[in-house]
Amino acid sequence: MMKFIPVSVECYAGYRADEYPRAFTLSNKRYEVKEVIDRWYQGDLNPEFPVTNYFRVETTCGEVFILKHDIEGDTWYVCG
Repeated sequence: MMKFIPVSVECYAGYRADEYPRAFTLSNKRYEVKEVIDRWYQGDLNPEFPVTNYFRVETTCGEVFILKHDIEGDTWYVCG
């Protein structure tokens, strides 16, 4: 089962707020995002699943993470 760990995320804000992550802090360590490898959305057709953006990112140190952004709560998580 996937675990969601809350993280602090710095985002690029273009034509909308929190367009994509630029850096995040996990366990007091800051990771800079080198590249957004993939992104996908969870829609709101089922009220049990809130509108969510997911980002698969590669950091500047070569690690790959999945970040989840809960739009309604404006909360970010790293998936582990």
